[in-house]
Amino acid sequence: MEAIPRQPLVSELSRRRKLDTLARLLPTGAKILEVGAGDGWFSAQLRTRGHHTTTIDLVANADIIGDINNWAKLGISPGSFDAVVALEVIEHVDCWESLKAICKPGGLIMLSSPHPRWDWVMKTLEFLHLTQTRTSPHSNLTNFATLDLPALVAQRPGIVHQVSVFLNTPR
Repeated sequence: MEAIPRQPLVSELSRRRKLDTLARLLPTGAKILEVGAGDGWFSAQLRTRGHHTTTIDLVANADIIGDINNWAKLGISPGSFDAVVALEVIEHVDCWESLKAICKPGGLIMLSSPHPRWDWVMKTLEFLHLTQTRTSPHSNLTNFATLDLPALVAQRPGIVHQVSVFLNTPR
């Protein structure tokens, strides 16, 4: 298996903290979908902790190749995952309704994204090579406080970033 390269310093520290945050909340052997899996590090870490992961991304190396908003056409059933993880995704695509649809009622949805007011700071950190480089424009910056599910965890690391775990309450 090919080694997964380390991320820039801030991104590396951030993804480890996100992993620990989610891991404390997951039931044993959870079935998890990671949206925008990138290099696969997060899912690989969850598997080492006994969870069952599926990845979806627009590029190769994911278990499912395609747009999360086409989840039904890609063979994903509604309510089929105990948890859905979308780290650094929602600022690129409006996928909130899709994430809620594929997460089972009572399941967990984890998001991370720059806060809309502070995205300029994230651009500066990218320029300084302290965070990963964005793969596409941040055209859907979202303030997590406006989302319609209760947050079990709501963190604002360094003020500029948002990390939340939401409870997918029945609709």
